[in-house]
Amino acid sequence: INDAQVSSIEEVQTILQDLEGQEMELTVLRDEESQEVTTRAAQCSTDGAYKLGAWIRDSMAGIGTLTFVDPETGLFGTLGHGINDVDTAQLMPFSSGSILPSTVKAVKKGGTGSAGELRGDFDLSGDLGTLYANTQSGVFGHLETDASCWDVGEALPVAKSDEVVPGKATILSNVEGDEICAYDIEILSAGTSADGRDMVLRVTDPELIAATGGIVQGMSGSPILQNGRLVGAVTHVLVNDPTRGYGIFAQTMLEQAQQAAKTDHAA
Repeated sequence: INDAQVSSIEEVQTILQDLEGQEMELTVLRDEESQEVTTRAAQCSTDGAYKLGAWIRDSMAGIGTLTFVDPETGLFGTLGHGINDVDTAQLMPFSSGSILPSTVKAVKKGGTGSAGELRGDFDLSGDLGTLYANTQSGVFGHLETDASCWDVGEALPVAKSDEVVPGKATILSNVEGDEICAYDIEILSAGTSADGRDMVLRVTDPELIAATGGIVQGMSGSPILQNGRLVGAVTHVLVNDPTRGYGIFAQTMLEQAQQAAKTDHAA
């Protein structure tokens, strides 16, 4: 705004009040192109504040599941899909972000026509890692701490997409407190897709169905294991049948993570 860089709603509000309705120049990024816009804020008749008439979102937070960590590099991936704006459904432009520990406090069970969700609290005492990319295939970053210090057992090999087959599998998920449990699922089909729906899944574990109704929001990113290998991550739920959903191949996530890292380093 008038050549002043702004990065929060509060900064925008301060500038608008200081200008008191004077004409101003906005430099905006629209469809990946920088544009100059001349406008002025109007004084609100209700509270007297100057407002621009623009819906501004400067941050977003939510519960998700960490999919993988490379113990050698600290690179991690989560969600298996991007973080989209809740109003426009568009992939949110990414500036910075972090991953935090969280504890699941409650579960809203999913039902036919109604998606369930995990509800929990963030531990704000410190970040586990920083994010460098928000993509259609997942959100990626690097851990702040040495991944080798985590007591998570041996690293698993990653299956190639053509090695994933219909049949029994398991997912690792946290639906209560901070405990990670393995739950039985079935991979109904495996193919390729451009939107994180490489696999069709069905939850068969009676314990998970009793607790959540199946797949719920917050389980996105839950690792899918088959034959001792990481094959993918849970991404979506079928609203009309919460025991069924979709998953993305782990190979797709890793390729996207590495490509995004190259772009980030180049920038």
